[in-house]
Amino acid sequence: MEMLVEMIPNMLLSIILFIVFIVLSRLVRKLFIKVFRKSSDNKALENLFSTIIYYAMIGIGLFIILGILNLDKAVTSLLAGVGVVGLALGFAFQDIAANFVSGVILAFRKPFLIDDVVQVGDLMGIVNRTNLRVTVIRTYQGQEVYVPNKDVLSNPITNYSVLGERRIDLAVGVSYGENLHKVHDLVLDTLKNLEGVIRHEDMIFTYKEFGDSSINFEIKFWIKFPDNPSYLEMRSKAIMAVKDAFDEANITIPFPIRTLDFGIKGGKTLSEMNIGPNNSLGAK
Repeated sequence: MEMLVEMIPNMLLSIILFIVFIVLSRLVRKLFIKVFRKSSDNKALENLFSTIIYYAMIGIGLFIILGILNLDKAVTSLLAGVGVVGLALGFAFQDIAANFVSGVILAFRKPFLIDDVVQVGDLMGIVNRTNLRVTVIRTYQGQEVYVPNKDVLSNPITNYSVLGERRIDLAVGVSYGENLHKVHDLVLDTLKNLEGVIRHEDMIFTYKEFGDSSINFEIKFWIKFPDNPSYLEMRSKAIMAVKDAFDEANITIPFPIRTLDFGIKGGKTLSEMNIGPNNSLGAK
């Protein structure tokens, strides 16, 4: 009974400290939210970190209160228990923890926004939504793919929307008999007059190689890029425009040609071969 009476002042002090830490936790939480919103608008991270700070402050207060009540052994046992539990949870949920940490990093780095066209590794599509565990990408085949955040962070990320522009590379071939200077000027003029093509001064026309039946070249030009369908549509329009221009100028885009020579050494000329209904070459 005497021990209980002696502990009354400490208990009153503990109650006061507990109330003080609750008020202080709320104030620190509000201050953190105010500062956090200046650097990020991610609500998930805001709620997560503000909750962690709130309960961390209360936890510190509880440890101080246990010390005031001379419950040092309880404090030591509690800390040891928390350490063991934390270690066990770390091993059991290491993948979840890795995705969580990656989600936090992605939220601060912001390599993409919602509705951006991105490519993560071999996966390409539109960012549908994100959270602290996965990034949801809607592919152009109409499927939603849930990509773990650690895979997003560990793979190259190509964001096609961040600059709002994209380059199209077209490979074409013309006949060996064509005037290459004329082809060069015609292709550039055709694409410069095509609606949707931008940065005309940055077009690149290069003859690439002497092919089997054509001289091949590449034309590189830029377009506005709001989404992937517009990219495919512009590439299709460019192909049709170049083909129409070649037809009007009587420029030939050749197809592969194969020559069969039966007069090589050890063989027969075609005129010497007996081709008839009873011959293997004439049989069907």
